[in-house]
Parts: sequence; C-alpha cells; structure tokens
Amino acid sequence: MKLAVVGSINTDMTVTAERIPLKGETLMGDSLSYIPGGKGANQAVAMAKLGAEVEMFGCVGNDDNGRRMLDNLNRVGVKTEHIQVLEGVPTGIAMITVGENDNTIIVVPGANGKVDKAYVDGIKDELVKYDMVVLQHEIPLETVHYIAEFCYEKNIPVVLNPAPAAEVPMDIIDKVTYVTPNEHEAVLIFGDELSTENLLKKYPEKLVITQGSRGVSTCLKNGEVLTVPARKANVVDTTGAGDTLNGAFSVRIAAGDDMKSALTYANVAASLSTEKFGAQTGMPTAEEVEDELVEK
Repeated sequence: MKLAVVGSINTDMTVTAERIPLKGETLMGDSLSYIPGGKGANQAVAMAKLGAEVEMFGCVGNDDNGRRMLDNLNRVGVKTEHIQVLEGVPTGIAMITVGENDNTIIVVPGANGKVDKAYVDGIKDELVKYDMVVLQHEIPLETVHYIAEFCYEKNIPVVLNPAPAAEVPMDIIDKVTYVTPNEHEAVLIFGDELSTENLLKKYPEKLVITQGSRGVSTCLKNGEVLTVPARKANVVDTTGAGDTLNGAFSVRIAAGDDMKSALTYANVAASLSTEKFGAQTGMPTAEEVEDELVEK
C-alpha cells in the first residue's frame, strides 16, 4: 500500500501553560518547544510510523525550519523528493497553546500557501503511482478541490480531512472517497438540518464524523450507524490526535480493512497519541496500536 499526502508542512511553536488565556489576558507559560507539524506532515508521519509507504507533497521555505522539517520527515521514513523548497517564502508556522488538556492554534501558512495548481500539475505523474491520496485544508482550497477532481478522473481513492473548517462544494464531496470532518466541520459543510444520524445515513461508508471523547461515527452500507467509542486515555497533549486518527484510518482502509476495523484501529491510535507530548512525537507505532488492540 502506497499513500500520498498533499498538504501542509509547519513548524509548531508550542507553549504549555496552566490554562489557555482569555481574550486580552497575559499568562506565564511553562515551556516553549519547536516541534515538526502541519496537518499534512502530521498525517504522513502517522502513516509512516504505522508501517505504510508514504510520500509527502507540498512546499517549504529555504530556511532553517524548512530544512528541519525535511530532515524530520526523512528520519521517520516519509519520502520528500517532490517537496518544493521556495526562496523568499518562510516555512509555515503554527502557534499552539496547550493547557488543561486542550489547545488553541493559529496557523501562518507561509510556503503552504504556494501549493497551487501549477505545483499540482508538476506532480500529477507521481500521484497516479499511489493507491490513495490524502488531503486536508491547510493548503489553498482551490488546490484541494483541483486534486480531488484529478484523482476522481484517475480513479484514485481520496481521503479528505476538511480541517481547518471550511465549506466544501457538494460536487467535491461526491468525488472524494471518504470525508472525515469533526462535528463543527460537518455542520459548516452540510448544514444543521439533518441530525448526525440521518446525515451519516445519507453518505454510507463515505462520511466519517469524529466526536472527540465520544469516539467516531459512520453509517455502514447495511444502514446501521456505527459509533466506535473512544479509548480512555491518560491525556497529556491532544495536539495531533485528529491527524493520527486520519492517518491510521487511511492506512487501514488502503490495506483493505472494513470500516469498523479501520475506525477501531484509528481510534486506538489517536487515543495513544494523546498520552505523549507533541503532535508527531506522540504518534504510536503499529506495534503499540496492535498491542493495545490485543489487550482490548
């Protein structure tokens, strides 16, 4: 199974504090860390740590952060040959505050904003070599839609994780194979006229809605709404949990698992990721996930 991720590559500037500050408030922080991140890179790393063959596609700046991000991806086994290094544009940055088992994030796109249609035209011959393409919303939305349409034409399965939240045209929803919003993202995309259950039934085995501590839900092809409950975790840092879930889900679906098995595996992986600090550093290996599944 070979997976391609087209998405963002960031440096996460992470501050830990007693809690997240209120509007206009200044708090003393406990620590400051510079950690590899970006939703695209996070999901690629999650897949690589779970044993998949993965290539990352995107852009970084010709700066220290960019070089560190490429080194990190290579170190965990993610291919980077087609990542473009840009002059005069900084590598993307995410400013993260972690407190009380939650986080707030501000993203400055930098080079991620240059992942445009022209870049995609240059990698199309590579994308057709992959069994699945995984997308998120931290690169320009028109690029995401352009890739989804290309993959649809070429019969390449696509997982779209529509985060950060943004509207998605219904024709793009129809063309991707799986779409994995959280509850807030689902309302923005589909509206709030249908209940979660009825919405899931409208898109069986396509729509997967993540619900944080309540687990993850989808509708099976037989019409049954399946909710896989979250595993109880000793939470240290929730950053990257959603990316771990999406990466793990993509790996298992690409490997041929059914929805229930893939979501159970992904839920356990996401839960394990919250028990360590950092988005990528906290992501589990396949062995760690399998050991936990055996114990269940």
